[in-house]
Amino acid sequence: MHSIANLQGEIILQDENTVSVDTVIISDIHLGSEVSRPKQVVEMLEKYKFKRLILLGDIFDHLNFARLKKTHWNMLSYIRKLSNPKNFIDVIWVEGNHDEGLTEIMSHLIGIEVLKEYTWEIKDKKILAIHGHQFDRFLNENVVISSAASFVYDRIQRWGKDKQTIARYLKKKSKGWLRLSNKVADGAVEYGRHLKANIVICGHTHKEAEIPYTDVNMVYYNTGCWTDLPSTYIVVHSDGGIEIKYME
Repeated sequence: MHSIANLQGEIILQDENTVSVDTVIISDIHLGSEVSRPKQVVEMLEKYKFKRLILLGDIFDHLNFARLKKTHWNMLSYIRKLSNPKNFIDVIWVEGNHDEGLTEIMSHLIGIEVLKEYTWEIKDKKILAIHGHQFDRFLNENVVISSAASFVYDRIQRWGKDKQTIARYLKKKSKGWLRLSNKVADGAVEYGRHLKANIVICGHTHKEAEIPYTDVNMVYYNTGCWTDLPSTYIVVHSDGGIEIKYME
């Protein structure tokens, strides 16, 4: 076993079988939603030893803290412990559209800074992490309709219970979802190109993705979400390799 220390100086034991990576990236946890999976988020994080954790937006679902369950608060407490300087882990929170109005309060509570976007370099590759709602034109121009659609999809996920069969089918077959994912990808790559990034990583669409843009020598990734099954996240290895990971 090896250990890391929490804010009170207590020791948190970690299994020797943890996998060492450079960065873990998660998004769209939607704490406060009935279909959020914070317990599984913590279980996943405990499997890794990492230098950097990026919370890539939509950590919360809405402003109503009363809907946060014990497991939701437990996840926030775990994130706060990870951010202790004694652990030598950089914890970065990139704001998503659902987080707006919460970031100042929660950044003080969790003890980490909230950014609009984040860039870093590994093995001569510049990586941009940005939530992606900035490139969702429909959301930005039709806030009420987008909110109603999110509400309906949330209900469909609840009806599906553990297997979420209906929600997964709609997500797979929906041409609108595919168009949204592609438009976010195109917008993110165009923005990343101006920043001279080699890799762009987004969340927002709830659809994991790896899309090479060979014409501009860039690759777009999407982290997926933690409200669907399987849930998905991204790890960046020390050699610069990037993987999309799945968790049932």
